[in-house]
Amino acid sequence: MKPGSRIRRIVRIAVDRAGARRVGAGSVGGRTGSVGVRTGSVRFRTGSVLTRTGAGSARTIPAWLGSRRTALVFVVGLALLLTGCTSPPAPAVPASAGRPASLPVGTLVPDGEPTDVATNLAAPWSMAFLPDGSFLVSERGSALIKEITAGGATRIVGKVDGVVPGGEGGLLGLAPWQGPCADTASQPPCLFLFVYVTAKEDNRVLRLALDGAAGSYTLGSGVTTVLTGIAKASNHDGGRIAVGPDGLLYITTGDAGNGQAAQDRNSLSGKILRLKPDGTVPADNPFPGNPVFSLGHRNSQGIAWDSRGRMWAAEFGQNTWDELNLILPGHNYGWPIVEGIDAHPDARFTNPVLQWATSEASPSGMAIRGTTIYLAALKGERLWVIQPSDDAATAAASAYLSGRFGRLRDVRATPDGGLWVLTNNTDGRGTPRPGDDRILSVHLAALP
Repeated sequence: MKPGSRIRRIVRIAVDRAGARRVGAGSVGGRTGSVGVRTGSVRFRTGSVLTRTGAGSARTIPAWLGSRRTALVFVVGLALLLTGCTSPPAPAVPASAGRPASLPVGTLVPDGEPTDVATNLAAPWSMAFLPDGSFLVSERGSALIKEITAGGATRIVGKVDGVVPGGEGGLLGLAPWQGPCADTASQPPCLFLFVYVTAKEDNRVLRLALDGAAGSYTLGSGVTTVLTGIAKASNHDGGRIAVGPDGLLYITTGDAGNGQAAQDRNSLSGKILRLKPDGTVPADNPFPGNPVFSLGHRNSQGIAWDSRGRMWAAEFGQNTWDELNLILPGHNYGWPIVEGIDAHPDARFTNPVLQWATSEASPSGMAIRGTTIYLAALKGERLWVIQPSDDAATAAASAYLSGRFGRLRDVRATPDGGLWVLTNNTDGRGTPRPGDDRILSVHLAALP
């Protein structure tokens, strides 16, 4: 059918069925007897993000399409989109940052005006609370680890030796850990800090000793190399590390510009890795003797666990879709074969639970309270609040702080029930404001 004929047919259907709530079998992408559009055609939004409803299922048309005017405007817009069907589909128009009705009542969301905890940081990347409540932050280019004291002062804990910053590489992730002391005369546990760094030849994970106490921490003399050989590049370096509920170390790695490596189990690139704190491979890893926990990732920079023990990861897409994934042992998340939700599901790959246009997210660090996920967005310049369903098949989400503080790199849940959010405007990709970069304290309140 010619494009002009197609438009006339769609408009005729809209006029004939004005006020109806369904797009029937005669409409483009329609499904007989359904109120949605098949996966792989136009993807509707419910609230402010796209929701996954299962392979081949329909997506419900929002109630606001029920009026004659909005139905006609929507369908004409859809028809115009279809005239360009010979070109690749573009991402959906970014949604409003307002709260969608689908976000459950009682969800803890940002409330009130954020306040500064620390300012004038230089390209900060990761934040970490220590067991005594002290707080550390890494600076990517300077390779400095800084402590934010209880009084709000910023002091240097130490500089990590051997860091070679460049592009997206440098001093990246931090993860504190308490373990057996190197000095047998000391009483365990001692305090250590895992760090993800870009070195001369590769990305690697080190374990540093932390000496002192709150307000006076320093880096100890002992440095243990936990893992080497992670490919480095000017971008896609991954870099997030965390100690999981099982006491094991989880590491996100980027594909370093080589997408095919993400599908290779023998490559460390494009993976989430799982190791014991001493760097050895756990016996119950999904691939025997292999540190790979999941594969098919492009550049994951956020990992966290909810109160049900479920592991979540955020991932940078290429040009179309960023992702939120439920991470399962041994699962393959599809990159570079699939980006975002696969319209024609392949049994080899696991679909994300949520996807965003890259302009809305470019997700980095995340934190979780209960089962509510808080996700920092760089290009999207917003904080996403996400509530997965009980079965983790779908999720509701809404954006907060949109455009107010620039690029957001990391977020951490605080002991007092709030959040600390890290900006990232001084790394050459943002527009610094006076006092940038900063850590913001964000109060949370239950959604009425």
